Amino acid sequence: MGDNRIFLFTLLIWAVPTVVAIVFHEVMHGRVARAFGDETAAHAGRLTFNPLHHIDPIGTIALPALLLFLHLPVFGYAKPVPVDFRRLHPRRFGMVAVAAAGPLTNFALAAVSAIGFKLVNALSLTGTTAYILPRLLVASVAVHVMLAVFNLLPLLPLDGGRVLAGIMPAELARGYARLERFGFLLLLLLLYTGWFRAMIVPVINTITQALLA
Repeated sequence: MGDNRIFLFTLLIWAVPTVVAIVFHEVMHGRVARAFGDETAAHAGRLTFNPLHHIDPIGTIALPALLLFLHLPVFGYAKPVPVDFRRLHPRRFGMVAVAAAGPLTNFALAAVSAIGFKLVNALSLTGTTAYILPRLLVASVAVHVMLAVFNLLPLLPLDGGRVLAGIMPAELARGYARLERFGFLLLLLLLYTGWFRAMIVPVINTITQALLA
């Protein structure tokens, strides 16, 4: 198989699960918010699984492609689904449920992908299908786990930060919310000082390997 064809297959194998993971993650935020009384995402037309409604040129396309090129763990983001937390009933539990919905969906889809991988391995596939499908499912497990673990970091505005704020005592939560302005800087620090590779990547690899074992 030529180098160009291998690169195209590799790009396809990682692009498809990345888009699926991001879209399902965002849609489930909006759908759970709707279940708790907030129709903001519905009115914005963001409850559809059509990726064209969610794709961010940088976060959904350029960033994952760059990470793949640099041989780093692949993840990305879509245009955030709008949620008005003031409309959730009950508000604090609703905020926790909405925030947790995205990562939990990714974990569930990682498990489904792992089951699919084991079923495919039991079949006698040949040709291009035998090359692409198992690799696609492995990539799907890895991407879903990566997105879930990354978003569960206890930093605002990530989902883990919102879950933490929702379970804190109200006074502590208000003080913690004021740190959101520094969230992006903290993420950059985490990503570019080696902490991410040293602390988070082993967790991602352990969960991925456990699902595929």
